[in-house]
Amino acid sequence: MRKLIGLWFILVACFIAKAQPVQDFKLVNVLNGNTVSLGTYPSCSGIVIIFTSNACPYDEYYRARINKLSRDYADKVPVLLVNSHVDANESTDAMTRKAQQAGITLPYLADKDQTLMTALGATKSPAVYLLKNEGGKFSVVYKGAIDDNAQVEADVRHHHLKDAIDIMLANQGIQTTEVRPVGCTIRKK
Repeated sequence: MRKLIGLWFILVACFIAKAQPVQDFKLVNVLNGNTVSLGTYPSCSGIVIIFTSNACPYDEYYRARINKLSRDYADKVPVLLVNSHVDANESTDAMTRKAQQAGITLPYLADKDQTLMTALGATKSPAVYLLKNEGGKFSVVYKGAIDDNAQVEADVRHHHLKDAIDIMLANQGIQTTEVRPVGCTIRKK
C-alpha cells in the first residue's frame, strides 16, 4: 500500500511539474500598430506575459516593479503586457491613451477576443506567465503572482517571478510553478 501511495505522489508531482506548451499568437501592440507573436523573439531564453488593465489598482501598484524587471532581463527575457479586458475603458484607444499617460514603453498588446487569455487560463490582472523557449517552442514554467505583496513593495519577502526567471536562466527546475495571483478579475466576453 505504501508503495502505491508513493507511486501516486510521484505521478502527481510529474503531472503538476509538466510545462504547459503555448501555441503561437498574433496580437497588435497598441503603441505602434505592429503585430507581436512568439516568433518575434526567436533567440530569447523566455518571455514574460503579464495580463494587465488600464483601471485595476493592482496593475498600478506593480507598474514600477514590472519596468525594473523588464530592464533587468531585457536581453534574455522580454516582458509583454497583455490587456484582455473588454470593458469600454479598456478599448484599444483607451489602452493607447493609458500607455501615453503612464509612460508605458513595453509592448502593450490587445487581446480583445481573449484568445491568449483563454489559452493560458488567465483570470486576473496582473497575472504573469513565464514562458521558456526551447528551440522555438514555448511552454509555461511559472504562472501566477509577481511577488507576495502587491501594495507595499518594501514589504515583499518572496519575489516569485524574479526567482522563477533566475532559476529558468540557470537551467534548473522551478520548484514553485504556480502562486495564486491577486488583482482584478478579467471578465469574459
